[in-house]
Amino acid sequence: MISQLALGILGVIAIYLTQDSRASVRRFACLFGLASQPFWFYTTWQAEQWGIFALSILYTLSWLKGVWTNWVRPA
Repeated sequence: MISQLALGILGVIAIYLTQDSRASVRRFACLFGLASQPFWFYTTWQAEQWGIFALSILYTLSWLKGVWTNWVRPA
């Protein structure tokens, strides 16, 4: 139950932030998306949904690219 709630809240916030017109706000999307990934891994592992589990790995890599682009990479 907690995993599903976290997935819903963090996922919706991440997607919502990706659509903001301000780059200063959009840059936070990857942080919320990345924060949701452990819940995706746990939920898909428990349900033995291996295709979604593999997809979660790709999503994690995508969110990490956002972290690199928006937070780590020198301006």
